[in-house]
Amino acid sequence: MSKCRYCAFFSRACANPDWGAYTDGIVDEIEHWGRMLGRISVPTIFFGGGTPSLMPIVCFERIMNKLYSCFDVSSDAEITIESNPGTIDKIKMHDFQTLGVNRLSVGVQSLSDDRLKYLGRRHSVHDAITTLNTAHNMGLRVSADFIYGLPGDTVDDIAEMCQNINTLGLQHCSLYELTIEPTTPIGRENPQMPTNDEMADMYNTIGDTLSLPRYEVSNYATPATHCRHNENVWDGAPYIGIGRGAAGRVYYNDAWFEQMGANEKFEPLDTSARAVEKLITGLRTVRGVNLTDDVKRVINMDAVQNMPHLIQIKNNRISVTDAGMLVLDDILVKIAR
Repeated sequence: MSKCRYCAFFSRACANPDWGAYTDGIVDEIEHWGRMLGRISVPTIFFGGGTPSLMPIVCFERIMNKLYSCFDVSSDAEITIESNPGTIDKIKMHDFQTLGVNRLSVGVQSLSDDRLKYLGRRHSVHDAITTLNTAHNMGLRVSADFIYGLPGDTVDDIAEMCQNINTLGLQHCSLYELTIEPTTPIGRENPQMPTNDEMADMYNTIGDTLSLPRYEVSNYATPATHCRHNENVWDGAPYIGIGRGAAGRVYYNDAWFEQMGANEKFEPLDTSARAVEKLITGLRTVRGVNLTDDVKRVINMDAVQNMPHLIQIKNNRISVTDAGMLVLDDILVKIAR
């Protein structure tokens, strides 16, 4: 419906979308992968943003039917759809649920109406809480996204935000540091952002205040409600990206390929490059990376041994400490060959 003021992801605001043509394209891509890969097992499906909750239910039904006809979708598959408050009501939620959706990811972003306005969000705090409560009452697994580190944010603000999140009854939420991209409206304003030290204090405050434990750099959940789709990606499992802007890592004919939806890219990815990706994504998680042979080959073990307070190896898994999470990018530069 509109682009948020911070958003640099691929999406287009469109007053009169041609949903039929859009769905035709998605269905064609699914058929392509079905022919290429055969009737593979699919444990998770994730409908990501833009705002897929805007999709007419008849289009969503076509897509789900095509997925089931081309692939072996697991009977207990995790099927997530992202949504924004104000784009989905109880009736549409029920329709999505009837077609297999069992997890709703809601872009709340803030529990302050002033901050929502600054970010360019279309909804209010009341709208967001209504959406969360409706989804909870329908038995959907619910996750909510939040953004912190806005211009003017303090550690006390973040503590208050986390205390308010604790009252929502969520079992999964994501808290993302605001990243300023120069091409966005907020970026063009060149705002005064919190310093790195202030951001680190905010990050630690989230860990200390939020009632849910961290299981990945920006994700918090009870042990039973981790996002299976994201965990598969972080662990280096193959996945297909379908639609404009969607990325995939496809394993085909005993080789890895870097892939993007809408036939934008399908290029070989050598074993070491893929192992480095597994290291990068896996170290974002608290449980870390399994030290398989391919991963071992791309790690500088001397560098690892020089940072015992930041990185550790236990039970054949390499992971970063709490202190390491704060400087993860720097660690990766030092240890990845």
